[in-house]
Amino acid sequence: MAGCSLPSGNTGGSINSPGDVIIGGTFRVHMEGVDKNLHFTSQPTDLQCQIIATEFYQTMRALIFAIEEINADTELLPNVTLGFQALDSCNTLRRAAQGTLSMLSGGKEAIPNYHCHGGTPFAGLVGDSGSTRSILIAQILGLYRYPQISYFATSPVLTNRNLFPSFFRTIPSDEFQMKGLAQLIDHFGWSWLGLLANDDDYGQFGLQLIKQEIINSGACVAFAENILTSQPDRNAPYLTNIIKESTAKVVVVVASDSDFVVVLEELLRQNVSGHIWVASEAWATSDLLSEERFKGILLGTIGFAIFHGKMPKFSKYFTSLNPSKDVSDPFITEFWEQTFACTWPREKNQVMVMDNATISPCTGNEMLYVLPSEEDQRLSLNLLHYIKNVNFKTNDGRQVFFDGAGNPPAIYDIVNWQVGARGMLEQVTVGSYELNGSSGKMFNIDSAKILWINNNTQIPPSQCSPRCPSGYRKVIVQGKPLCCYDCARCPQGQISNQTDAAECQPCSWDTWPNLQQDRCLPRPTEFLSYEQPLGYSLAAISIFSTLAPLVVLRIFVCNNKTPIVRANNYSLSCLLLLSLFLCFLCSLGFIGYPQPEKCLLRQVAFGMVFALCISCVLAKTITVVIAFNATKPGSRLRQWTGVKVSYCVIGFCIFVQLCVCGIWLILSPPFSEFDTETKPGIIIINCNEGSPTAFWCMLGYLGLLASISFIVAFLARRLPDSFNEAKLITFSMLAFLSVWVSFIPAYLSARGIYTVAMEVFAILSSSWAVVGCIFVSKCYIVLFRPNMNSREHLLGKSRIQN
Repeated sequence: MAGCSLPSGNTGGSINSPGDVIIGGTFRVHMEGVDKNLHFTSQPTDLQCQIIATEFYQTMRALIFAIEEINADTELLPNVTLGFQALDSCNTLRRAAQGTLSMLSGGKEAIPNYHCHGGTPFAGLVGDSGSTRSILIAQILGLYRYPQISYFATSPVLTNRNLFPSFFRTIPSDEFQMKGLAQLIDHFGWSWLGLLANDDDYGQFGLQLIKQEIINSGACVAFAENILTSQPDRNAPYLTNIIKESTAKVVVVVASDSDFVVVLEELLRQNVSGHIWVASEAWATSDLLSEERFKGILLGTIGFAIFHGKMPKFSKYFTSLNPSKDVSDPFITEFWEQTFACTWPREKNQVMVMDNATISPCTGNEMLYVLPSEEDQRLSLNLLHYIKNVNFKTNDGRQVFFDGAGNPPAIYDIVNWQVGARGMLEQVTVGSYELNGSSGKMFNIDSAKILWINNNTQIPPSQCSPRCPSGYRKVIVQGKPLCCYDCARCPQGQISNQTDAAECQPCSWDTWPNLQQDRCLPRPTEFLSYEQPLGYSLAAISIFSTLAPLVVLRIFVCNNKTPIVRANNYSLSCLLLLSLFLCFLCSLGFIGYPQPEKCLLRQVAFGMVFALCISCVLAKTITVVIAFNATKPGSRLRQWTGVKVSYCVIGFCIFVQLCVCGIWLILSPPFSEFDTETKPGIIIINCNEGSPTAFWCMLGYLGLLASISFIVAFLARRLPDSFNEAKLITFSMLAFLSVWVSFIPAYLSARGIYTVAMEVFAILSSSWAVVGCIFVSKCYIVLFRPNMNSREHLLGKSRIQN
């Protein structure tokens, strides 16, 4: 059987140093790896690596510096010298796998399960920066239980100790980061967001986590799209259209800077700006994206960055690098060219000309200290301290350790992208997020330090719908996300005193919302008071009206011997006038504050005095009929012509009404109540009749008495008697009944004080009807036509009628 072997391949550039123990390292020194001439008919050519990643090159040098520091300290590892083998993974899985296998094999070729280190043990590996590459490396190293410490891989899947038993990292898992980003979003009140993520392990796990955290916090996702890392354009035109058409003004990006930069180039080409970008730690401090040309897009960006620290020794070490001294470093010449925009000439004093631009030759005398300050280190810090030990305190008092899943304490800086003095974008630390903070506060941010788009200090909004102000509530629109809603006025009697209220709160029974419906005010009370124009007008009319029956009574008393006064039962007329005085007077009981005692008696008093009034009219009518029939020869009605019959009729009628009112007061008496339903926002204080049935029975009984009086008077109106006042009674009862028949629908349709006013008006109108129809003509004769107030005149008129 023919054997097989792994295809050999160049593992790329590396820096090596011998030692008693070898520490491996994989770094994304170059941003891109390009395979050329892939025809799948022959072995592919070597991978071409392009564009030095300055921050990751610093990370590689940080590992070398750390090992040199350890070797220089005789107390840390006495009699042991550390060696290293640092490889460039070139941002590709292929180079990461080749490099890891070659380090395990100890030679240039990758031979699984074979070790040719020549007795030099392999201690473990530091790397890689990307989650996908770290997962691949962890699967290989986990087989042999070689420890792996990643400084930038944040995928939550790496916490699975069953799959990755020997994996550790010096950067927290994305589980912590995504929770923090969701809190950051909630802090700024953004509820309508877009999501962009790489289509690799880092991006997809991060996308799932932050999407769930955002939804849990009550916000909504407008779109969630992938940056396709397998495509040269990263699907940037499509993503740009999505961002441009969406109403979401805040976009969270979980991607590497080398992939996101392609999208930014397309946004720049289409002149798309005005968005706030929320950065994951993968690009929150990227030098690649900090170029001046991106400031129109990325100004105001905010995000999480790896916790920073000051390392003056490493800064001094890094600025002392020089191609002439570090000849073993295959990357330094390319780094030098990229940093200082020069080129190493093949011939002395050669000058390169490219694209009509002159590029100066590199001399090696350029000084790295003119670069931006490297005192605040992020990626480099996550090697330097942790590699010495796994449980110690840093100079600033932070405890450093790995938990059971291989994660360090979760702590991030919150950075804001602002324009620096040189016109470049700079990342300013404006807060921190620490899951196990000693102060007990996980989230701290100084909003005053943050600058947004156009250097604005006001937090830009990002909402699907405008905020609902106080006095309104959110109404969910069917078929749309919860963050897309309409604003509806709070229902009558309810308020909302905060923006974006989900529900309105009812006011208490004695309060009512103000016009803005954002707070409850005490309800004003309303009743038919003497201070109101309607109240004092009715009161004045009532008082004036009480004088009318008294004046008529005075006239009758002073002229009680005259024929016109004596003609129709003088005593009944006086009693009727007194009852009319009480009728006018009882109307005052309906005006003023409805006290319980007033409520208890006013309807009863009205029913009794009107029963007395109508029964007097009925008695006068019956008296007329009896008097006419008693004058006939042989009539037996002569014995009923006295006042006893009249008083018996009056007594009986009043007794019936007294029984009705008595039963009413005993079983269901009227009472004072606060009516909050009839008139919104006002407490109407009125008298509840207790039993509507009893009220209408009392009123119906008065109608019955008036109807009987009307019928009897109408039938007796043509009796040939000189003293016949049946016509006057007929008109008075007709007017009386008309008033109260009209009162019923008006009373039932009126509300509040107008119900009481309607009853007062009916009392006054019906009382004036009786006074006017029965007594005005008589007073006119007594006062102004005394010649007609004679027995001869009345007898003469009777003869004419006969």
